[in-house]
Amino acid sequence: MQTFLEDIDTEKTIELLKEIMECELAGVVCYTHFSLMVTGPNRIPIVTFLKGQATESLLHAQQVGEILTGLEGHPSLRIAPIEETHRHTVHDILSESLAHERRALNLYKQLLGVVADHSVYLEEFTRGMIGQEELHCLELKKMLRDFGQV
Repeated sequence: MQTFLEDIDTEKTIELLKEIMECELAGVVCYTHFSLMVTGPNRIPIVTFLKGQATESLLHAQQVGEILTGLEGHPSLRIAPIEETHRHTVHDILSESLAHERRALNLYKQLLGVVADHSVYLEEFTRGMIGQEELHCLELKKMLRDFGQV
């Protein structure tokens, strides 16, 4: 009898899960940093949004880490590279947030390409994460509309 682990490219899946976990952990750092840097009249709702994103990124990293270790992988202690632009206008913060969400979305789409039709659980988990990342991108694009650039 064949198990799903025999039918899936476990090595590629583990590598992508590690990369996703590093990206999500970088999101925790970025969103926390961004939440501290927001100024202006709309500070409170934007800070609340960014703190929520940091919390959600940590949850995603933990969920991915549980799957990673379930596949006998070993999560790294690194986070994805973060570039400090030293630009902290609300527009810059939201633009950098959108770029981060797009990066995460791309990683989850890569993972879907590896796990689709090999594991119902991993496929459904990944599709759910793609949906969440797409929603985050839509929200950030809506937030950026008033700036005239998306």
